[in-house]
Amino acid sequence: MKAFVMRSYGSPADLELADVPTPVPGDDEVLVRVRATSAQPYDWHHVRGEPRLSRVMPGTLGLRRPGIEILGADVAGEVAAVGRDVTGFAPGDGVFALVAGGGFAEYTCVKAADLAPLPRTLSFEQAAAVPLAGITALLAVRDDGRVRSGQRVLVNGASGGVGTFAVQLAVAMGAEVTGVCSGRNADLVRGIGATDVVDRTGADVTRDERSFDLVVDAAGGHSAWAFRRILTHDGTLVVVGGPAGRWVQPAGHAFGALALNPFVSQRMTMTDVVGSGNRRADLLTLTEYLDDGRVVPVIDRGYPFAELPEALRYSEEGRARGKIVVTL
Repeated sequence: MKAFVMRSYGSPADLELADVPTPVPGDDEVLVRVRATSAQPYDWHHVRGEPRLSRVMPGTLGLRRPGIEILGADVAGEVAAVGRDVTGFAPGDGVFALVAGGGFAEYTCVKAADLAPLPRTLSFEQAAAVPLAGITALLAVRDDGRVRSGQRVLVNGASGGVGTFAVQLAVAMGAEVTGVCSGRNADLVRGIGATDVVDRTGADVTRDERSFDLVVDAAGGHSAWAFRRILTHDGTLVVVGGPAGRWVQPAGHAFGALALNPFVSQRMTMTDVVGSGNRRADLLTLTEYLDDGRVVPVIDRGYPFAELPEALRYSEEGRARGKIVVTL
């Protein structure tokens, strides 16, 4: 099969399109014929091996060489074969999943426990935009943010991959949402449910006179202490992302919020999608929102598989509106 292989840390252009053996599913695994995946910060951070602090921390980055040779966390495709202990899936079934890696290949093996049926209203390309960004937003809004109907929610980075899902999920859960993005994306953010939009290029949202019950920070740009000024007394800041950096960021941005938490009345926390153990359940929850139209994947552009390095390069620019999808 064809796959983009990462032999060493470098740039997206260093990914090698190679012939590699087709994986064989284990007893509890499903072999998926990948039809679509996505290019996102998770992937190019791994390509760069950055932030370098992460190389010495538990996770998927290796110290001197990549811990994952075939990247691609979002997978949408068809079941090609199943392991002998797998029930509920059969060859030809449409499926999607969040995986540590493997999506940048024609075939990949996925634990059956992590796999979910393809939402009936979505194409493979649309489904590939959901897993990582959608689950991250769901955890940030529902679990870490503990959003309740009637609350005021601010989403910083509202036009990005996680941000577009966070806006829609918060609205679907009954919150009034303000989005922060560049002015060129204001209509997009209003179109997915935000009541108000703050142009980050013309205003400092942390100086706003309003207060919010929940701030979902998917972009960085302001410290946790600055966001504290616009939180209610018992409000919550959930850090999802932050500014890219070679050595520490965006990890340092999240650690700063956690360090502040014991000393303030508000909750300062972060979303850890990598450590989430309920991926299938989360995908099934997202499917309910997707199938009834309350949440719609926002896709900036698509690329053919052969141009995957270019898709990663575009993602690294940080200007994408929603997700970047790659089709096989």
